[in-house]
Amino acid sequence: MQAVLAGFGLGFSLILAIGAQNAFVLRQGLRRAHVLPVVLTCAISDAVLIAAGVAGFGALAEAVPGLDLWMRIFGAAFLIWYGGRTLRAAWRGGQALTAGEGAQSLRAALLTCLALTWLNPHVYLDTVVLLGAVSAQYDDRLAFALGAMTASFVFFFSLGFGARALAPVFARPRAWQVLDVVVGLTMWAIAAKLLLG
Repeated sequence: MQAVLAGFGLGFSLILAIGAQNAFVLRQGLRRAHVLPVVLTCAISDAVLIAAGVAGFGALAEAVPGLDLWMRIFGAAFLIWYGGRTLRAAWRGGQALTAGEGAQSLRAALLTCLALTWLNPHVYLDTVVLLGAVSAQYDDRLAFALGAMTASFVFFFSLGFGARALAPVFARPRAWQVLDVVVGLTMWAIAAKLLLG
């Protein structure tokens, strides 16, 4: 039980920080657009990465010289593009929340979700490397992994479906502009950190 709780606590704390993936899930939840497929995609992706980390995949980053650098460059390029797109939406403004309105197709939403998940180097550092390394401290690594996976499912379902409570706030176009500016600047800040760090 201790390993499950430790995995849950560490997994939840790592995923809590606002990032590209979380901002996208929040946006889908506010729009009530493809929420279940998006949160399932995020949570299952995390579960796969956590399983890989606990199984020892974290050693790959150390074994392949330069892999970390290429992951950072590619991830930063994607975040710069996505952040620019979001800031352009804020500049245009005029959005207000109507459930389902202006939503992407299911295919586009899932492709965006997968890109924000699998092209983000921080995801690998958090789930594969860090959780993988910490799990080695526990005799029951499977229980640790299950705790961390459960944290991902709890977080993404809470974020995606809990966003509905904020719907009245986002009925105003100005709230969407503020959210887009915050998300866009967050993406660029993460990209800068990837390139400089």
